[in-house]
Amino acid sequence: MIRRHKKLAAYFLALTVFTSYVMLDTFVITRVYGVEDASDADQTEIVEQDAVGTANEEAGEPVITADSYSDGNINIRMSEYTVNDTAVYLAEVSLVSPEYLKTAFAQEAYGRNVTETTSDIADSVNAILAINGDFYGTQEKGYVIRNGVLYRNEGSADREDLVIYGDGSFEIISEGEVSAEQLLENGAVQTLSFGPALVEEGEISVGLNEEVGRAMASNPRTAIGIKADGTYLLTVSDGRTDESEGLSLYELAEFMQSMGAVTAYNLDGGGSSTMVFNGTVVNDPTGGRAGHGSGSERSVSDIVYIGY
Repeated sequence: MIRRHKKLAAYFLALTVFTSYVMLDTFVITRVYGVEDASDADQTEIVEQDAVGTANEEAGEPVITADSYSDGNINIRMSEYTVNDTAVYLAEVSLVSPEYLKTAFAQEAYGRNVTETTSDIADSVNAILAINGDFYGTQEKGYVIRNGVLYRNEGSADREDLVIYGDGSFEIISEGEVSAEQLLENGAVQTLSFGPALVEEGEISVGLNEEVGRAMASNPRTAIGIKADGTYLLTVSDGRTDESEGLSLYELAEFMQSMGAVTAYNLDGGGSSTMVFNGTVVNDPTGGRAGHGSGSERSVSDIVYIGY
């Protein structure tokens, strides 16, 4: 009997240790890795992105106000709206060249549990405007193409991605219908793998009650879109606070459509939703804790930003 109890105790101890390791490996332990060869997912050499880029010498001295930025290459106009008792922040961005629409990784590295706050990543790349991205680091699958480099080519058949091409155009694709390598060959510069698509060809493409996983119907949200004239729309809404209820996916889609988006896509939301303009967090992130605003940012894997 004593021997049996010892075996059971040893079994449960081993099970506890294993479970703890899995949880730590999934959510805590930092693993930095990259894909040197897009067709070989076993390569471990770190692929770092060009975080700063080369400024266009023709850009003039920037004119900056509390709600605008203009330097000859980049023009940004900031607006704040109240939609269904929710604060919504919109940046309308016009670019001379789509090369100024970029993405950046936390700590300038691709990997699991490699995170920083949106504002810290934005600061590291001198971003003029930034929003949180798709938090690729929490997913085992989902195409990751960033600034023209393929980092992850394993997809999910039913996942919708936003593809941003070198000419600045947007396309919604299904990972089950096209490979990451084909997208790269077709000129993809960025893929964002979260979803769902909100607006396609000017029409709302989410159902009235559609939601991401088990998320609440009203949430902080982050979205990116494009108008017919090529103007980019970067949007963040607050939520989960006394001041802002939050938006459903359908309400977010309605807002993006009303602002003229012909294509719009939902990015990671909740406590991740953060917008930074000229070094200042403009919304009230919850940091993942209901009722806590006051700029308590959640650390994320990546951002989408405007800059040089």
